Amino acid sequence: MRVVVGMSGGVDSSVAAILLKKQGYDVVGLFMRNWDSSMNNDYLGNPDLNEPICPQEQDYNDALKVCEKLDIPLHRVDFVSEYWDYVFTYFLDELKQGRTPNPDIMCNKYIKFDMFCKEAKKLGADYIATGHYARMIDGKLYRGVDRNKDQTYFLSQVSKEQLQNVLFPVGDLEKSEVRKIAEEYDLITAKKKDSTGICFIGERNFTKFLENYLPNQPGDVLDIKTKKKVGEHIGLMYYTIGQRRGLNIGGSKERMFVVGKDLKNNILYISYGDTDYLVSDACIIDQVNFNSDVKPEKCSAKFRYRQPDNEVSLTYLDNGEILVSYPQGVKSVTPGQACVLYLGEQCLGGGIIKEVRKQGKKLWYL
Repeated sequence: MRVVVGMSGGVDSSVAAILLKKQGYDVVGLFMRNWDSSMNNDYLGNPDLNEPICPQEQDYNDALKVCEKLDIPLHRVDFVSEYWDYVFTYFLDELKQGRTPNPDIMCNKYIKFDMFCKEAKKLGADYIATGHYARMIDGKLYRGVDRNKDQTYFLSQVSKEQLQNVLFPVGDLEKSEVRKIAEEYDLITAKKKDSTGICFIGERNFTKFLENYLPNQPGDVLDIKTKKKVGEHIGLMYYTIGQRRGLNIGGSKERMFVVGKDLKNNILYISYGDTDYLVSDACIIDQVNFNSDVKPEKCSAKFRYRQPDNEVSLTYLDNGEILVSYPQGVKSVTPGQACVLYLGEQCLGGGIIKEVRKQGKKLWYL
């Protein structure tokens, strides 16, 4: 049986290939190029080389060295146009609406588990595999064993059909075990730093990157209690609900938080010390995806990747949206982010937060 593995140039996909080969599969590597790093001065100099090399090309070179060492073929496919149309355009549109998008979730939905699968089938794939920390058990999606690295949150928009014939080889391992296996095979990726942040921005300055695509629209920062101006912002798209750092507002030693955005009037609202403005008790989610037949009335949910589970009740609305209720209150539930639903260890899917409520009313400042 042939497995086509998404080789990213990182340690997780490298070890996924090792495990599959040990299990007797015919393993083929496929590297995806999703972003044109030559745009907007994206090239970063590499001091270890005589000439600059962009991070994506370094990832490809690392993937190639791993595949050569493991004696598996590596193919390369270009999804730059598709990524722009389905992921990056979505990212920009959400920012224009004052929301906080998660492009990695859409990348999984439209690129890694759609375009990639189609390309893998051209290579004769019976299965596809990635280095995600997740598990498939009896055709259902479960959290990875390493709860600190579990990536089911980012797979919440992948459909039941897309998850057929998918393998997650490292999902049963802790990250430390993955690195140990890579070291045993003396792979170049064994000690490679994990990628962080938004994939196409990488280590670059977020503000400078966005300036290439969206014009800055500075405006006023208001204290939500007094409605008095306390500073200026550089553009609503650069801030997210609950943010504490990088506000550049002086004159007070109290902790301050971003609590809301007025897109029409280009106003950023902050609160000094009082976190009650960050607490909601319900939200509406749309773009709902269930990857199983289970549609419970009660379950748990994550509203952000690093957030602990929250007990919730679900009310299914006639238009396909879901009212998610959490009377205990949750901080910083943010429009544009994913609400991911769980029954114990099983990830059921989720939706995108459309509206945030408190005591039955939409929060006016969100």
